[in-house]
Amino acid sequence: MTGPADTPLRAALSALRTELGIPADFPAGVLAEAADAARKPALSGHEDATDLPFLTIDPPASTDLDQAMHLERRPQGYRVHYAIADVAAFVRPGGALDAEAHRRVNTLYFPDGRVPLHPASLSEGAASLLPGETRPAVLWEIDLDAEGRTVSTRVRRALVRSRARLDYAGVQRQIDNGTAETSLALLKDIGTLREKQETVRGGISLDVPEQEIIERAGTYGLAYRAPLPADGWNAQISLLTGMAAARLMKESGTGILRTLPVAPDGAVARLRRSAEALHIDWPHHVPYAQVVRSLDPRRTSHAAFLQECTTLLRGAGYTVFENGELPTPAVHAAVADLYTHCTAPLRRLVDRYACELCLAAAADREPPEWALTALPALPKEMAEGTRRANTVERECVDLVEAALLKDRVGAVFEAYVVDVKEQDPTTGTVHIDDPAIVARVEGGTAALPLGRRLRVRLTQADPGSSKVLFAPA
Repeated sequence: MTGPADTPLRAALSALRTELGIPADFPAGVLAEAADAARKPALSGHEDATDLPFLTIDPPASTDLDQAMHLERRPQGYRVHYAIADVAAFVRPGGALDAEAHRRVNTLYFPDGRVPLHPASLSEGAASLLPGETRPAVLWEIDLDAEGRTVSTRVRRALVRSRARLDYAGVQRQIDNGTAETSLALLKDIGTLREKQETVRGGISLDVPEQEIIERAGTYGLAYRAPLPADGWNAQISLLTGMAAARLMKESGTGILRTLPVAPDGAVARLRRSAEALHIDWPHHVPYAQVVRSLDPRRTSHAAFLQECTTLLRGAGYTVFENGELPTPAVHAAVADLYTHCTAPLRRLVDRYACELCLAAAADREPPEWALTALPALPKEMAEGTRRANTVERECVDLVEAALLKDRVGAVFEAYVVDVKEQDPTTGTVHIDDPAIVARVEGGTAALPLGRRLRVRLTQADPGSSKVLFAPA
């Protein structure tokens, strides 16, 4: 294990920030503007919805809380109240805070701290849906029938107050042991129904175990985290809202969609070969999505196949449309419907604009000029920001892996081959259980056995100068 005081890792993280051009502290003018906005947000037009007992579900340490929900049962189905932080109530178009958000695009996550999209006075304070605090929000009300299909959608500005801040593990425990209050208990009912609707649409959610950096007692390590059912149910509420928002935009004729083209036949054929190597049963008449839903991410071979499935999700992007002309493709292939990002405006730039377009569409009025003016540049800005965020995540894991293993070069580990390079089958990727490492393997003379155990020897690990590399032992 290694900790924040470890000089090579600390130096490597600092160098990574410099190399990627990651913004450091916020400029004084941005901080001043944010502090002023926190004291005097633009609250005109916000209805009072503080009577609804909202709750939030986030990782335990999170303080930038974008979403809060309250769920109800209706005679013919369900009602989803979903409150999204109203960031536009704090950000003056064309101001220093707005310009800085366009420079940052996303909140970035490093082992030794976050690089937020907005100053903490907003992202962890006045704009965050913290428990016990009245906050401006973009409030969605989505009615569902008894099968979980959308019946109607309303969205407006409102003042809300969260009553509880929950985390995924706690939510799962409460639902499993029957102690969850009615609204929280309905998360399982509605989430399960929405998962069934996803199946009907032909959509797919990948429950890929995540390799994540953890900190315990001042030290960093790595662990695998398989998503809980509660993660999936919560994600379905966000997906539901993203689809509702996309439909509103379509009806108004102006919007920005999150799109993903259908995977090419060659990618699906490669996935079939991986399934065969991993002993995953995939009859030719069975759709890919159906196979994925049958897998257990806790089984190593299934987890490996789920990781391979992520190759079909490459090519996602943002696409603007105006004058009612939808782009091609318009649908997000994994969602199997029109979809947009609108539920995380504290952490993602595009969501603030999507919320504003939806509010205008719901009120049957033109979107504000500041939103329309920014639209054409957003896809490129988001693409660059997403690439940077993905690079930060990948490089940080690589650095922690190297720091964990820097004193074990030459050691032999039991591994599992989760990927083999088609052009060079002696090169691929291995998954090691302890420590939780996913790394490159190369240097052998025989083709790597996809889906099989393999003893590997660590050949390099030096944080800041070389990534972890293994060779067949």
